[in-house]
Amino acid sequence: MNIDEERNAIRQELESLRASGANRRELSLHACKRLFFDLGIRPSSAAVRELTQTGSASDIPKDIDHFWERIRDASRVRIGGGAIPPSLEEKAGELLGALYEHAVSAAGDRFDEERRHAAEALDRAASAQREAQIRQETAHDAWQRAQTRAEAALARVRDLEAQIGASAALRESEDDVVRALVTRLEMEKSRLEQRLEAEQATNASLRERIEALHQELRVSTEHYANQIKDAIAEAERRVKPMLVELDSLRSMASTYQAGIRDASRKEFDFIQQLSAAKSRGDRLEAQTREQSDEIDALTRELTAVRERGVLSPEVTGLIRAWAQAGRFADADFASLGTALDAHIELPAHCPKCADGEPELARDGDGYELSCPECEHSSGATRSRLEAVTHFMRPQRTDSLA
Repeated sequence: MNIDEERNAIRQELESLRASGANRRELSLHACKRLFFDLGIRPSSAAVRELTQTGSASDIPKDIDHFWERIRDASRVRIGGGAIPPSLEEKAGELLGALYEHAVSAAGDRFDEERRHAAEALDRAASAQREAQIRQETAHDAWQRAQTRAEAALARVRDLEAQIGASAALRESEDDVVRALVTRLEMEKSRLEQRLEAEQATNASLRERIEALHQELRVSTEHYANQIKDAIAEAERRVKPMLVELDSLRSMASTYQAGIRDASRKEFDFIQQLSAAKSRGDRLEAQTREQSDEIDALTRELTAVRERGVLSPEVTGLIRAWAQAGRFADADFASLGTALDAHIELPAHCPKCADGEPELARDGDGYELSCPECEHSSGATRSRLEAVTHFMRPQRTDSLA
């Protein structure tokens, strides 16, 4: 019985004591006694509390002390009789109690040692049993493998016997085939010998024919070599004049190429001169255009001066002021005509909108001055003076108002 089983038995005993009405101290003393004497364990508060499941942390140590006190009282043995003093009797009892405890302890140690030896022997026996079982299983497996190999070998022997029988039959058939093959080869050999003799005769005749052809080839080669030499000499004789002519043609070609290069260089110089002359002509043409424009401007100025005549600026200003003041009637404008148009300048701004620049247009034989911004117009007039006067008249009217 192991320790766990002993503890379970102690718990059952304690339960039976508790059921019979035992108090806490009796339960604790019984647990201490079983732990110390049966299990060889020194009683402790935790061990006793675990078994009894009752008591507090201060009560259980008291119960344990009471247990040890009872043990000490029980160990005191009194020896009576004789002339031993009471004090010696008590000491002798204590010594006997100690001797008894020592004997019990020694017996327990011896018992533990013997139990350990028995356990070791039991372990060795179990190990030997396991090894024997393993060896038995190994031997059984080896026997099964040997039996399997024997069966396989027997099957192999049977297969080999069958193969030997088949090989013997095959060898007999092969011997027949070999004999037939030898016979056929002998016949083929005789036929080839006859053919070889015929081929040798043919080779002899061919060898004679080849020698004759070699002789004919040598003769033909010598003849053709002589012809080739003659042809080469004739070709050299004909080629020499051609080579001389080719040299002359090469010299002429080099002279011609030199002339071409000279002509190209002259052409390039001429092109450069032509380009320079063209650029000079362009510059002269531009100068001519500028001078022509200046002449045209001077001509226009001269024409304007001629049209203005000999009127002085004061007279022109007076006439323009009278016209703007409304002193001229239609008959006056008709009598003046266009004589003063050259001296009349157009206004710079429109008198009505002050933003537009008036434009003078010819309308048949008359003039019309109008503003492109506000469409203010002078209407059809006979002269520039009348057009300017009519165009500026609204400004005068607005100023008077």
